[in-house]
Amino acid sequence: MLISSPHRLLEISQLCINYDGIQALENINLHIDQQEIVTLIGANGAGKTTTLRAISGLINPRSGQIHYNGRPITRFSPYQLVKLGVAHCPEGRRILTKQTVLDNLELGAYVRFDFPAIRQDIDHQLQLFPRLAERRHQLAGTLSGGEQQMLAIARALMSRPQLLLLDEPSLGLAPVIVSEIFTIIRNLRETGITILLVEQNANLALQMSDRGYVLESGRLILEGIASELLHNEQLKKAYLG
Repeated sequence: MLISSPHRLLEISQLCINYDGIQALENINLHIDQQEIVTLIGANGAGKTTTLRAISGLINPRSGQIHYNGRPITRFSPYQLVKLGVAHCPEGRRILTKQTVLDNLELGAYVRFDFPAIRQDIDHQLQLFPRLAERRHQLAGTLSGGEQQMLAIARALMSRPQLLLLDEPSLGLAPVIVSEIFTIIRNLRETGITILLVEQNANLALQMSDRGYVLESGRLILEGIASELLHNEQLKKAYLG
């Protein structure tokens, strides 16, 4: 019996990015197969957020290539990438605090025009995040930190992404809420969504990931299967405590 090889959803080759003459990323190579969870690990300023912003079209690389579903997307706009199936849930959530929960969810579907399906997807998100259902008419700025993070993820899902970029989803949240958020992320993979995760809690992130990459000063210094990285002595001393 033939075993099919995994579908390569995202591939980054020799990616270089400069900020004001300073090299933020240098010759980055990484890939993500469909329905994987892959974690990017590194200290503040290592280039993790920059990598996500390059994938989602918010930064133009100096050189290198990004391919999505086999298609070069290096110079695509964020709008084009959302339409192709890439959603970015940024650090700090960036929700519209003076709009309601429902308004924020509707915003997440801004590239879509299938209005009956949008209504169904809003109902689905409210089932996935029961706390948001209870607060659907509240202004987003009145939600707790954990609820705002749930809203940010739900809003990203409204574009029906294949690839979800998550930047520090646990930042500033209580441990019990972090556990809840990570359970949701695990469940998303089961629905067919591929996830690239940047997360300060490297231990927790690797426990639920398939593979990981370690960035240091804009360079990839280590990569491997997540379960093996968890036992890597170099990584333990630097990031896992």
